Amino acid sequence: MLQLTAISKNFGGLHVLQDVSFNVAQGSIFGLIGPNGAGKTTIINLITGLLRPSNGDIRFNGQDLTSVQPHQITKLGIARTFQNIRIFKEMSLLENVVVGMHDHLNYGVAGILLNLGSFKAAEARARERAMELLSWVRLDHKAQMLADNLSYGEQRKLEFARALATEPKLLLLDEPVAGMNPAEKTELMAEIVNIKQRGFTIFMIEHDMRFVMELCEKIAVLNFGKIIAEGSPAEIRSNPDVIEAYLGKEDEAWA
Repeated sequence: MLQLTAISKNFGGLHVLQDVSFNVAQGSIFGLIGPNGAGKTTIINLITGLLRPSNGDIRFNGQDLTSVQPHQITKLGIARTFQNIRIFKEMSLLENVVVGMHDHLNYGVAGILLNLGSFKAAEARARERAMELLSWVRLDHKAQMLADNLSYGEQRKLEFARALATEPKLLLLDEPVAGMNPAEKTELMAEIVNIKQRGFTIFMIEHDMRFVMELCEKIAVLNFGKIIAEGSPAEIRSNPDVIEAYLGKEDEAWA
């Protein structure tokens, strides 16, 4: 579904990424790991069009993304969450999710201004779909609550629901369990599996090694802007280059 080929990204004389290549298979959960500053978030920003590669090729379902605008990439079927949660805290959960659907609500300006039947019907469908997405992350019982009143873990799940509202084929997760306690991590892991089982493909970057190892089917390791290993969790955890570059001593990393 997603293919990166020989991607490089330079900021002046700083070479952030160098010849990065990997594939994300449809229907899979793919993980990208690496130390701080390795270039992981830069890769997500390149995929979503916020940055342009200096060299290389990014393809989504065969289509070249390197010159496509971010809003067009969203319409193609790619959604993301952010390392720092970005929700509308003074809006309800339901309103937050409906906001994510605006590209798919085809009632036009006249429909809004004149309160036409087409607008009312589209709005009703959007709210119904938003409630369904909130139920996927088990937040539908709080649909009318202000997002600011949610716990940190619940705000992260709301961000998932809003991303899914854009009707993506591929969901990009930027450190989804950052700042979570163990119970929240376990709960979120179940939610991500749930989303995958509904037919979505998931690409995540994450620092929590146990979370990645338990969840992902394939993992790539980025170090100093280069892919140093790629394979199954078992292959990654036993790779000497990964242990040396990122995990430290093997007995400490997997104790």
